[in-house]
Amino acid sequence: MTVTFPTTVAPTRRRAGRPRMDLIGLALAGLCLALLLGALVAVSAKFALAFVGVAGLSVLVWLRPVTAAYLIIGLTPLVAGIDRGRIVPVLRPNEALTVFCAGILTLRYFVQFRPGTPIRPYITRIELALVSIAVSSSILPLAWMFLQAKEISADDISYALVLWKFLGVYAVVRFTVKTQRHVRNCLAASIGSGVVLGTIAILQTLDVPGIRPFLLTFWAPFGYEEQLAIPRGSSTLSLPAATADVLIFNLAIAVAMLWKSRRQIAVLAGACLVFVIGTFAAGEFSSVLGLVVGLVCIAMALRRLDLLKYVPVGLCVAIIAAWPAVTHRLEGFQSAQGLPNSWIVRWYNLSMYFWPDLFSGSNVLFGVRPSARVAVLSQGTGYVWIESGYTWLLWGGGIPLFAAFCWFVRVSLRELWARCKDLTDWSAVAAVGAFTAVMVIVATMNFDPHLTYRGTADLLFALLALAAVGKGPPDKIGRQQRPGTVEEGQGEPIMGADDRGVSR
Repeated sequence: MTVTFPTTVAPTRRRAGRPRMDLIGLALAGLCLALLLGALVAVSAKFALAFVGVAGLSVLVWLRPVTAAYLIIGLTPLVAGIDRGRIVPVLRPNEALTVFCAGILTLRYFVQFRPGTPIRPYITRIELALVSIAVSSSILPLAWMFLQAKEISADDISYALVLWKFLGVYAVVRFTVKTQRHVRNCLAASIGSGVVLGTIAILQTLDVPGIRPFLLTFWAPFGYEEQLAIPRGSSTLSLPAATADVLIFNLAIAVAMLWKSRRQIAVLAGACLVFVIGTFAAGEFSSVLGLVVGLVCIAMALRRLDLLKYVPVGLCVAIIAAWPAVTHRLEGFQSAQGLPNSWIVRWYNLSMYFWPDLFSGSNVLFGVRPSARVAVLSQGTGYVWIESGYTWLLWGGGIPLFAAFCWFVRVSLRELWARCKDLTDWSAVAAVGAFTAVMVIVATMNFDPHLTYRGTADLLFALLALAAVGKGPPDKIGRQQRPGTVEEGQGEPIMGADDRGVSR
């Protein structure tokens, strides 16, 4: 005999009534949006179209938070070269996208948060190192300037927020990507945008008709159109060195994906060729060094040093394909000084504008100021930037920032090296890309502050976040699911995930 208590009926009634309330709420919201859209159409069709796009993107990110990671990773290399204020006030388009997605996700979190839910934050050593870099490049130098009664300009505030902006990218990717399928999709988005970026760089170097007018529409840095006349692949990042960095990082991802899945060999091999040629098309000596370092790191991370035997053939093909950029750079050695003019200008700028202030008094202790540039009216862009990454560390944060960067390199390389072993999942593929990216940045920081380059830093922080997916706290390692136990296409092998498929 079964006894039915009256209390069991109430929840059923509530559940039956709740959909009707939701429908009423959706109907009211739709009516309000329709009225607002009609008013905007009456004012401006452009505003109405923008409103529809923003509303649609908001709904998409709300319903599928991982969409934010896809958009940030896929679109950043294509729009990060557009100057601030050109499309969106104050911000670059990729920065506005990150802020927008972060706002939607934060609102979603608080709306769905249940009071009493235990919060157990787990911060990895890599994340602590990244936060230490951000603090020592912003709070410490600004406090030092305040104590010295130095004027803190808007440029100082802007540069002090740079690392925090990249931490925002890390946070969005880290908290929205939950499964290995999500990681794979993010990596595919990165490779896809990298192919577009590299193709444009190659066509720009070859001076294919239509490419330069296309880049002049939005991608002329600070409106300095003469820079696009130089046969160097700045592409949609408007910075040749950053373009090469992103291509090298994607090369590591593509090779690791090819080695893991052995699928889509033709597509991934073609992408690798574009990345190598595009790196040479950038026309940067430091980028060639970064490419060599990257190739060695890829072979090391995959534990297959025999792959290096294919490097000479690939480099020869790339040099031939990007010959205009190569010859343009080699012509610099025919100057009266026997060195490229850019090298001489670099040394002059450092010794004239930066080193005297850096090494005077106690400035090297906490840095000179966060701003990494000085205004020089004789320059086409109006500024002279610090063209030495390690000088930038001391200039922007002194010894604390330099030490924080060294700690980050040590911690990240150790953990990423262990993470990419055997390529057990797609996060391990991301770890190969992140490991290569850190090593390339360590090498190229001798020339420029690649750690803060647009595109370069965005992809680095995103790869670090992807490599951490499925990695739970140390006390839960024993309870984690064994990686790779589910066949591809039949499920989503997740390390450190519970039965609901949510990463701890």
